[in-house]
Amino acid sequence: MKSIALTFDDGPTPSTRDLLRVLAEYDVKATFFECGAQVRRHPDISRAVAEAGHEIGNHSDSHPLLAFRARAFIRDELARAQQSIASAAGEEPKWFRAPYGVRWLGLRQAQRELGLTGVMWTVIGRDWTLDDEGVARRLLARAENGAIFCLHDGRGLAPDPDISVTLKAVRRIVPVLLGQGFRFATITELLCPQNSSTA
Repeated sequence: MKSIALTFDDGPTPSTRDLLRVLAEYDVKATFFECGAQVRRHPDISRAVAEAGHEIGNHSDSHPLLAFRARAFIRDELARAQQSIASAAGEEPKWFRAPYGVRWLGLRQAQRELGLTGVMWTVIGRDWTLDDEGVARRLLARAENGAIFCLHDGRGLAPDPDISVTLKAVRRIVPVLLGQGFRFATITELLCPQNSSTA
């Protein structure tokens, strides 16, 4: 079966609950790359993501650009987020996505020490700048087996961002892709099906 991973960065935020409801309507799972600072603001929402059966990844603690940063800074960013997510959601992330997609010297070592594997995307929805139709068109044009879609349930560390474009775009693309025979998988289900009980 053809599989696609829906991923969401920068949360959790109050609007993440709306996104969870949309995903539940279609009975699809996703991977949420959460920031530690956001998790400490909304531990109950991070827990709700995990309880709904979604996967949680590490997206750093404070969403910094990692370029030109010291190795100790990079490790601390990952470690603080790892601890916050584990405390709130009851699970330690296995996957890491760098803020802005920028990787730097020392990141690989920090990931290795913390048991994390880096993962990027095959297409980013640009849901912070396009309207929902533009986001949907961008994603649907690149839909293929093994695709990883990157969207956002937050905007950096904004405490209560407007993610209405993201919500509308998800409502546009999910039924279309289900109709085309795709299934939605977590990152683990997509990349490591032998390690997933639901794959």
